[in-house]
Amino acid sequence: METEIKLREPVKSDGKNIFNLINRCKPLDVNSEYLYLLQSTYFKDTCSVATLDNDAIGFISGYLAPNEKNVLFIWQVAVDERARGKSVAKRLLQEILDRDFCKDVEYIHTTISPDNESSKRFFEKFAKNLDANIETSVLFDNEDFSEGHEKEVLFKIGPFNKGKK
Repeated sequence: METEIKLREPVKSDGKNIFNLINRCKPLDVNSEYLYLLQSTYFKDTCSVATLDNDAIGFISGYLAPNEKNVLFIWQVAVDERARGKSVAKRLLQEILDRDFCKDVEYIHTTISPDNESSKRFFEKFAKNLDANIETSVLFDNEDFSEGHEKEVLFKIGPFNKGKK
């Protein structure tokens, strides 16, 4: 039995476990299982999974912005209840930033709903660790969604020097 949390790029076979992890991590929006398979294959260079005993206990999904190769957009951050308080999210995000694929990244963008205090605290702390500024603005307002979804506030973190960590 493993006792060490391992971080790595996801692979196709992680798709189901990641989907199940996201289902356990309220209030995250659960996307289709197909999306998590795509993220584990086509977007694996900008995603990271944390495993314990071959079970996904943490996951960060992201992608390089198509027209801004120095921007890493973070889509979702999920950490299972049993892995909280162990800096899993911080380690996952740093692991992505440390990859050669992300060598040109100077900014992190993400959206956070106003009631998601834990995500706000995480990204504020991560920005402070990078000695980076944060700018916020509403990216998607309530009326942009079909129904019952809070607005999404864009957090722009950077520029930063990854060498500082």
